[in-house]
Amino acid sequence: MRNELRDRTGRLVRLESEPATEADATEANAAGLVLTRSIEQLRIALPLPASETPFATRAFRPGQDEDAFLRVNNRAFAWHPDQSGLTLAELADRIAEPWFDPQGFLLHEVNGELAGFCWTKIHPATEAAPELGEIYVIAVDPDFHGSGLGRALTVAGLAHLAARSITVGMLHVEHDNTAAVSLYRNLGFSKHGAHCWWALPEGDES
Repeated sequence: MRNELRDRTGRLVRLESEPATEADATEANAAGLVLTRSIEQLRIALPLPASETPFATRAFRPGQDEDAFLRVNNRAFAWHPDQSGLTLAELADRIAEPWFDPQGFLLHEVNGELAGFCWTKIHPATEAAPELGEIYVIAVDPDFHGSGLGRALTVAGLAHLAARSITVGMLHVEHDNTAAVSLYRNLGFSKHGAHCWWALPEGDES
């Protein structure tokens, strides 16, 4: 997928590409554009080494856990352009998708309160890609940041996918979310591709 916008003179003023290539970056730079957003796709071989031990989680219960999930999701992603402000209706639409599996929607509680979650999704194999197990959304309530729950939930999600005989795990992460990128790299994820946006520098409308 590639979308571009040019002004009346034919000058490139915006570019979006997925998967983004070196040629895209070169063209954007030559036009004076700057990278405004990059969502990296990371992949990892499954199962993880035996030293990575998952911890206690339970499956999402449709009709019971929506409010707790939305509270944690919207607190954790208050900064995010796509995942913030999720509504009950939007969540219901996702739950109604044919790929939804509550057993792959893992919740972790502390003293009866939802502290974090790891929602997984399985993509069937295609001619271009193997069957993929995705960490679709993962978050820790801000009250529990720094407690190691992000890593533990990631490991739990990947273990769930491996138990389903998935051999390749994947996720998407904002390239400038340095804490998350560092965590995933430390676990063994590597970059597979990216969805990138370029635009003129702010204030440059000439």
